[in-house]
Amino acid sequence: MSQPEIRLVSADDHAAWLPLWQAYLRFYKTELPDAVSQSTWQRLLDEHEPTHAALAWDGDTAVGLVHFIYHRSNWSIENSCYLQDLLVTEQSRGTGVGRQLIEFVYATAKADGCCKVHWLTHETNATAIQLYERIAERPGFIQFRKAL
Repeated sequence: MSQPEIRLVSADDHAAWLPLWQAYLRFYKTELPDAVSQSTWQRLLDEHEPTHAALAWDGDTAVGLVHFIYHRSNWSIENSCYLQDLLVTEQSRGTGVGRQLIEFVYATAKADGCCKVHWLTHETNATAIQLYERIAERPGFIQFRKAL
């Protein structure tokens, strides 16, 4: 595989984005109503929304996706960036695409004035954790949540 091109999504990318989004949901053994996926796509395209997406392209084939959201923080003046979703196709795993997508988020968030990028992963996602420990710090926080 050659060096993939990473670029923000456009309205023309829906057919490439949707299968990757669905694969991401399957990876985490979850399902969402179609209305949620449709709303997510519309938000990703809306310049007034704080949520963004990029795809990694190998020629005409999308081989990875990343979603990220800018948000306020009480700990800084600048926004923070939450890297919410990251997926690389099975065929492209281990080739550096995941790192490139994260570095794209780092560069984009920095250019947009954010002071940090942060994310979560499942404790069983050992392959991803190996990458994350090389390119970010692991602060030791434990997540708690309650669905409402």
